[in-house]
Amino acid sequence: MEDLYIYNGKIITPFESLKGHAIHTRDGKILSIALKENKFPEKVNALDAGGGYIVPGFIDLHAHGGGGADSMDGSTDAVNIIASTHCRYGTTSFLAATMTMSKDDIFRSLVSLKEAHKKGTNGAQVIGIHLEGPFINEEMKGAQNKEHIIPPDIRLMRKFQEISGGFIKIVTLAPELPGSDELICWLCENNIVVSAGHTNATFEQIEAAVKLGLRHITHTFNAMTGLHHRKPGAAGAALTFKELTVELIADGIHVHPAVMRLIVNAKEKENVVLITDAIRAAGLPPGKYDLGGQEVSASRTKAILKDGTLAGSVLTMDRAVKNMIIKAGVSLENAMQMATYNPAKCIGIDNIKGSLASGKDADIVILNKNFETEITIVMGKAVFNRKAIKKE
Repeated sequence: MEDLYIYNGKIITPFESLKGHAIHTRDGKILSIALKENKFPEKVNALDAGGGYIVPGFIDLHAHGGGGADSMDGSTDAVNIIASTHCRYGTTSFLAATMTMSKDDIFRSLVSLKEAHKKGTNGAQVIGIHLEGPFINEEMKGAQNKEHIIPPDIRLMRKFQEISGGFIKIVTLAPELPGSDELICWLCENNIVVSAGHTNATFEQIEAAVKLGLRHITHTFNAMTGLHHRKPGAAGAALTFKELTVELIADGIHVHPAVMRLIVNAKEKENVVLITDAIRAAGLPPGKYDLGGQEVSASRTKAILKDGTLAGSVLTMDRAVKNMIIKAGVSLENAMQMATYNPAKCIGIDNIKGSLASGKDADIVILNKNFETEITIVMGKAVFNRKAIKKE
């Protein structure tokens, strides 16, 4: 693979901002970030960022679908469509999120995701699975299918992980359910991140789960007990415990911008993870779509079931970052950290992904001044490009 130099943009690592520098990549890795010389070596690829922002590739820990495909479709073709769709919006890596459906449907999904990972995807890399359900609380099912919700089951969870080839990285469950304590302990022993979501848990029940190993909160404030000054609930616990990283669907609809600011103020920049929770309608025109066997109506800003329940989102990672900056008043650097380094650290891959530094994977995105994705580079290769890579 040829050398690539990326220049003429403000580099957000995201821990510092650099001007007048160039990123040098080779064989899918970042070799160096240094002050740009007047001329590059002959016969190398040089990519002009056009005065925009050069940032780490976005890592989405919670994406169900996009481009008309869903992770529950059970095919590698579907996974490729999702990957090629989200890379247009700056996502370079993602966890494919499953739904609460029949065991057989989940099995098929896990197999297809495992195979897609082995073969490699077009666009963004699928780097794992986020098992959302079926071990959730019926009272907080949200857009999950009530018919297939079941109690926590270690044997079944073990089978899920075996079928996936060890590819499950996060499991969302309701920690107040009987059997959840044992499952949390098993997940921790197997290095799987335990996340509370679709939960009717009290503050005290979340606190007890944290002591067992709970470390993450699924789409904070959505499908959980809310914050009240006498009953702080799961949302209050999410804001309180430093051990917990929190997912945030930053579309300004799932969570009001004022509460987006509250989350950041309470958790600080290190413990907020931006996600899309995107469904198959993401990247497509408004219309009717399927989600876990249920009809969803999608507009350009949201997706809902027939009863008006929010059903995932049509959000993209670049818009999530922009919303944090514009609507929540977060700095550019901090918003980038929430979309890159924080998710990488959450699942233990921050040694190779999530920031721009020598030795890291060359997952790089160029945004224009309006925070829209211009070019997406995965492992040193442009997988989405509005401009031609030119020879200098």
